Amino acid sequence: MAIELAQAKNFYSFGWKTGKIADCDPNFPTTLHAWDGEALELHQPDTAFFGFVQEGEAVIECASGRFTLKPGMYFSFNDRGQVSGGRGIVIARDRARGFFMIGGPVEEKGRLKYIDGCTDSLLIPPVRMGDACLNLLYFPPGIDQTPHTHPSDRIGVVFSGRGECVTPEGIIPLEPGVMFRIPFEGNHKFRTFDSEMRVIAYHPDSDFGPQDEDHPMINRTMVDGVSANKIDKIRTA
Repeated sequence: MAIELAQAKNFYSFGWKTGKIADCDPNFPTTLHAWDGEALELHQPDTAFFGFVQEGEAVIECASGRFTLKPGMYFSFNDRGQVSGGRGIVIARDRARGFFMIGGPVEEKGRLKYIDGCTDSLLIPPVRMGDACLNLLYFPPGIDQTPHTHPSDRIGVVFSGRGECVTPEGIIPLEPGVMFRIPFEGNHKFRTFDSEMRVIAYHPDSDFGPQDEDHPMINRTMVDGVSANKIDKIRTA
C-alpha cells in the first residue's frame, strides 16, 4: 500500500514507491501508479497510460521504442510498457486508447488563461471529445483561488514551487513531489504566497476535443464554398 500523507474527503496525497498507488475515479476507471528509481512494469490491455517525469533521468520502453526523458517531460502509450530511472507518475485510463507521444520539458507558465490569475497548458489533448487529457497548471505568487469542484477526479503531482491546497477539512502544504488525488466534486482551492507553483494535472474525461463532424480536416474542406461538415452526403459514414 502507498503511504497516504494526507487523507480527507476532498484531497489525498501519497508517499512515493514503485507500483500501484491508488484506484481513482470510479466513473472513469483510472489507476495512479508511480516509479521511484526501480522499474515500473505496465501491462493492461485496452488501456492508455499517461506519464510525467518528476525528477532524474527516466527511460521508457514501449511498442514505439526506447526513449530517455528528462525532468519535466511527459509521455503517453498504450497497453504495455516499462519506465525506469528517476521518479515520476503514470496514470492508467481503462478502456481508452491514446496516441504514443513524448513532449516537454514543460514551459515556465501556461499558455491559456484559467481562473484567478492562473494559467494552464494542454500537454496531451483528448484524441476525441470525452477522452482523458494531461495538463500543466501555473500559479503565480500571491494566488488565492476561488473555492471550486470538478465533475471528475484530478490526479497529479507538484512539479515545482510551493503553495497549499485548502479544503473544508484543513490546509495541505504543497511542495515539489507531492503526489495527489482530488476526488470528483471535492471542494478545494489553491493558494501561493511568495513562490510560484507548477502542477501537473490529469483529467480522466473532457468536454472538449475533435468529433467526426467537427475537426480541422473536415471543417476546412470546402465544396463550392460550403464546409464538408455541413454536407451529409459526402461525409464518411
